[in-house]
Order: sequence, then C-alpha cells, then structure tokens
Amino acid sequence: MIDIKKLNQDSENEIKSVKTADELFVVEKKYLARGDGEVVKLLRQLKDLPVEEKRKIGPEIQELKKYIEDLVNRRRSELADEAQKESEKYFDRSLPGKPVGRGTAHPISQFMDRAEDIFTRLGFETVDEREVDNEFYNFDALNTPKDHPARDIQDTYYVMNPESWSLKHQSNDTRYKIQDTRLLLRTHTSTAQIRAMKDRKPPVRIISPGRVFRHEATDASHETTFNQLEGFVVDKNIRVSDLIGTIKEFFARMYYDKDIKLRVRPHFFPFVEPGMEIDISCIFCNQKGCSVCKHSGWLESAGSGMIHPEVLNNMGVDPKIYSGFAFGFGIDRMVMVYYGIDDIRLLYSGDLRFIKQF
Repeated sequence: MIDIKKLNQDSENEIKSVKTADELFVVEKKYLARGDGEVVKLLRQLKDLPVEEKRKIGPEIQELKKYIEDLVNRRRSELADEAQKESEKYFDRSLPGKPVGRGTAHPISQFMDRAEDIFTRLGFETVDEREVDNEFYNFDALNTPKDHPARDIQDTYYVMNPESWSLKHQSNDTRYKIQDTRLLLRTHTSTAQIRAMKDRKPPVRIISPGRVFRHEATDASHETTFNQLEGFVVDKNIRVSDLIGTIKEFFARMYYDKDIKLRVRPHFFPFVEPGMEIDISCIFCNQKGCSVCKHSGWLESAGSGMIHPEVLNNMGVDPKIYSGFAFGFGIDRMVMVYYGIDDIRLLYSGDLRFIKQF
C-alpha cells in the first residue's frame, strides 16, 4: 500500500531534527537516493496499480519528491547560517587584517617599458599596430613571394571568416589587391612598417612593440605566442653601419651590467637586402652549449637588414633618394637573458610564485 502522507510527515520530521550537514546528507540519501531511496520505492510500486490510480498517485509522488528536496535545501541553508554565527562567536575583531597584496608588472612588460625608454632617448617614436591584419601588410607589402613557406597554414594562423572585417588600403602598386587577401594573426611586427608610413614622410625613426603569433612547436626557447619589437629608420644616406651601431647602443644600455657578446651573421629575409641575424651569447651555459641555445652557444635575438627597395616603394618612399634599416627583436628571449630565465614557457605559465620574483 502506498502511504504518501506518512512518508511526507516522516521525512519532514527527520529533516527538521538534523543538527549537522553530515546528518542531513544521510537523511537526504535515505529519501532521495536514485537506487534505493524511499521516493524511488514508491515509484516502483506504481506498476502494480490500475491505470486510473497511476494517473492520480504518480503526480502526488512527484510533488512529494519536490517537497522533500525543498526541505533539504532549506535546512542546508539554515545549518550554514548557524555554523557562520557559531564561528563569529570566536572571531577576534581586534586582530589586524591581512594586508592587500600589491600587484607588479609582468617581466615582459617591465622589459618592454625599459626598451621603449631606451629607444625614445635615441629619438624613436613608438607606434602600436593591430594584431589581426591581412596578407598584404603581413606578406605582400614586405616583398614576401606568394609561394613562400611562411604563408602556409603550418606556420601562420588564418582567420576563418575574413568577409566579416573590411580593411582599407591605399597602395602605390597596382599589383596588390587588398580585397583579395585573407585575414591572419600577424607573424611579425614588421606590418608596422607599411602602416606607419601611410601618414608619414621621411625622415622617420619608429619602433612598434607587440605580440605576434606563429604555428610552431613549443620548447625551452620557442612559443606560439611571443613578443617582438620592430624598429626601422628611413632617411637619406642610411648605411649598415648605422644599423649595427644602433643595435650595439641598445644592447649596451639594456645589458650594461652583463657580459653579453653580439654576433652578426648574414641571413635572408625577403623584406631586407642585405639581411642579417643578431645573436647574443648564451649566459646559461657560457657558450658551452645547452638546451636553451640548442647547443650552439648563441641565442637568436633579432632579424635585421637594410630595407628592401621594393618595401620602400610600398611605403610610398623613393628608394633612389632614401634608404633605411629595420630590425625585429625577439623580446621574450631577451627577457630570458635579462632575468636569467632558462625556459620561455615560464613567462606564460601564469604561476604567481614565478611572476612575483620580478
């Protein structure tokens, strides 16, 4: 026989009489457990009843279940309030509170600010540019061929719906049609070269720091998201010696308290001619070879070179009158050297125990 009223009264009495959260859990399980709870047992008895009684008693059992759930939740809140009041009896309001922790800038932000300050003193203007751009600014305007491997999806993150964002461009070269290019996450801060020169005329000295994105495997010295600092100068009679002198001056001011060696070696970049890599000596192994420097004793820190005449044309600058140099620092690796961090992934770990050291 199904006695809903008795189960209703029994459950109400038991729930109201519990004194702790553990006791309430036991009572809740007794009545509402899916396998052998009292309410489930009532539902199982329905199969032996005539159809008319099922239609009448079934909804009543569901109402009982809802009623017991409400009683349990209400009693749980009451017990929590009672526990709070009990704990307040032993709370000493005269004790001093915990001091509020002070936040600090991330080590990358600290380094970037210092780098910007150095270049500002050298006469450079800072320009911020967008992180989502199109193929024209990221590749075409920088003299990167259509079949260059850097354009592959294995190396570059492309935006799936480029039609949702319109980017206007005014180019002096009719070979480039901006409406035909795809959107992407910029792979270098060199995009700033063309954009910054749209409303400027030589002479210019510009730096543009920011995040860049590349689809590559991560290790102790590589990340898919990292920071670069682009710098370029356009003026009359700019030479390679001006480029090397600027970079040496920056490193001398930034790493004034460290024994850092620089190495300049030839390298190909489509947007500079000639191109060169700037390496710094590995401080983690004293150039003996380690996992950070790939056992070479050197860390790649910057790509650089004299701006290609084709890129100057895309800037709206006459390469017969003006010349220029450009460089792109890998800020994250330079931060590693500056602070003695042997794994680039720590910078993006979000571990406050690590971040608070700076």
